Amino acid sequence: MKIKTVYLLGFLALLISCTNSEAKKNEAIAHEDTAFYNRKIVDLTHEFSDETVYWVTAKEFEMEVVADGETDMGFYYAANNFTTAEHGGTHIDAPIHFAKGKQYVNEIPLENLMGSAIKIDVSEKALINPDYLVSIEDFTHWEKTNGMQIPDGSIVLLETGFSKYYPNKKTYLGTDQRGPEAVKLLHFPGLSPEAAQWLVDQRDIKSVGLDTPSIDYGQSQYFKSHVILLSKNIPAFENLTNLSELPSKGFDVVALPMKIKEGSGAPLRIIALVH
Repeated sequence: MKIKTVYLLGFLALLISCTNSEAKKNEAIAHEDTAFYNRKIVDLTHEFSDETVYWVTAKEFEMEVVADGETDMGFYYAANNFTTAEHGGTHIDAPIHFAKGKQYVNEIPLENLMGSAIKIDVSEKALINPDYLVSIEDFTHWEKTNGMQIPDGSIVLLETGFSKYYPNKKTYLGTDQRGPEAVKLLHFPGLSPEAAQWLVDQRDIKSVGLDTPSIDYGQSQYFKSHVILLSKNIPAFENLTNLSELPSKGFDVVALPMKIKEGSGAPLRIIALVH
């Protein structure tokens, strides 16, 4: 009888232990969920409309209203058609855009489009020099200021301040003209090839984004920063906004493009979640 009692007490103790363990696990999950939903959400995406800024040789956004009103069945119905180039407005450059044999937009691993991020703020320099090139020194200055190396697996965002000019093409692009000749008139900041190479060689990053029309600055002729990054399957996010609302670190990014099969790029909805 004593043996049975011992076994029974042992079983009850194990049951209570398992119950407490499960309760703690559920409490931890609930805490994580609450922490997620309590985080500040910053939308880094410009709206798509007839004001959307596109490369001077790309097809601009057009929307055709198909239906907008009451039907003879007694309910309201709205629908539109739209056409657009892959590269315009807030969008992603897939590696294939400048690197033969690399990932199409539908092949980019989702892990490379979301996760911990940092922000390099060069707006004081860029707003007085539309041809400013983000340098290696800008990255090392961030590391010195923050007392840490750019963490492995980071998404790196570059704030030039140029989003405040959007969608004014004259100030944002440097010209409101369109066509092949207008390419020579482009003036906006970008990432220097030397800094792009440094990121590839010295740091381990997932992706790069900035608040200008291109990772390469406006006067670039060979798009070397594109080639360097995309050749390593590091995608680029362009025409971002609201970067001024982000801290230098302590936030996550979720960047989900339209999943276009064999696309060289796509419209992008990108947000930041601030801790």
